[in-house]
Amino acid sequence: GGGNRYGLIGANGCGKSTFMKILGGELEPTSGNVSLDPGIRLGKLRQDQFAYEDIRVLDVVMMGHEEMWKAAAERDAIYANPEATDEDYMRAAELEGKYAEYGGYTAEAKAGELLLGIGIPIEQHDGPMSNVAPGWKLRVLLAQALFSDPDVLLLDEPTNNLDIHSIHWLED
Repeated sequence: GGGNRYGLIGANGCGKSTFMKILGGELEPTSGNVSLDPGIRLGKLRQDQFAYEDIRVLDVVMMGHEEMWKAAAERDAIYANPEATDEDYMRAAELEGKYAEYGGYTAEAKAGELLLGIGIPIEQHDGPMSNVAPGWKLRVLLAQALFSDPDVLLLDEPTNNLDIHSIHWLED
């Protein structure tokens, strides 16, 4: 695709991953600031391959679109609350609209396509992340980073544990 690509190189331990965490909003800088224009969507490859062990693989990928995932979670919590008020249901309707706007109704199919593209067999899509082999978990997290069609994509060592086919897929 088009756009700019930047590489960050340096010796082990010099702070590359820390800098990426600051850019991604996971750490606060000790000086200066990081700002994104409103409406810019940021995707980032998370390095903790074991953070989602009990979560369904498709859900891990869909979590990559934070706004969509949060809208669905809040909506579902309202529907699950037996004491929800009319005001709550109005909020749920608003969230339903946001969910649709974010592509929520086709999200699972899109997540499945991404997973197939990086070599995760369809038989594993509905199972928990704990069923995915350690070397392949990074691929699921890569699909998560790509899921929201981000304007800015931060990849910290993205080709670790990827075979040549998956590296070529990522380049495309």
